[in-house]
Amino acid sequence: MKLKRKKKSSRYRGSQSAKRGRKARTRGSGNQGGKGWAGTGKRGDQKKTLVIKLTGGNNYFGKSRTLRRGTVPAKLDSINIKQVIINLPSLIQQGKAKENKGSYEVDLDGYKVLGDGEIKEKLTVKASAFSASAREKIEEAGGKIILIGKSGEKSE
Repeated sequence: MKLKRKKKSSRYRGSQSAKRGRKARTRGSGNQGGKGWAGTGKRGDQKKTLVIKLTGGNNYFGKSRTLRRGTVPAKLDSINIKQVIINLPSLIQQGKAKENKGSYEVDLDGYKVLGDGEIKEKLTVKASAFSASAREKIEEAGGKIILIGKSGEKSE
C-alpha cells in the first residue's frame, strides 16, 4: 500500500507568521502594545528607520546601549592642576595660555579641572567644569575660575 505523504509546504518552516496571518496575532504581549518601540507586523524591521530618525543616528540598537537609548551626556576630558602647571610653557606655545603680570590665563575649554597637585602661581582658568578641590586650590592661590557653558558663554 502506498503511503500518503504530507506536503512539505504544510510545515511552514522559515515562515515568520506560520500561516497565521501576521506575527502579532499569536505572540502574546497583547500584540506588543506597551512594549516600547518593539516593531510588529510581518516585517519586523519596519520601525528601524523611524527609530534611527528619531534618535539621530543608529545609536539606539545594540547591547551596549540597552539602558541609555541615545541620550548619553558628553564626557569631558579631565586634567589635574599639576599637569596644567607642568605644561604651562607648551600651553603658552599652543596659544591656550597667556602670561599677564605674574599671573597666567589658561583656556581649557572641553576639560574638567581636577584638584591633584599644588599651586603657587596665580591662575585664571577657563574650563567646562571644576572639581570642588580644584576650585578651592585655585582660589586659595589668588586665582580665578571661569566656567564655560555648552555654547561658549562664560559665567563667573
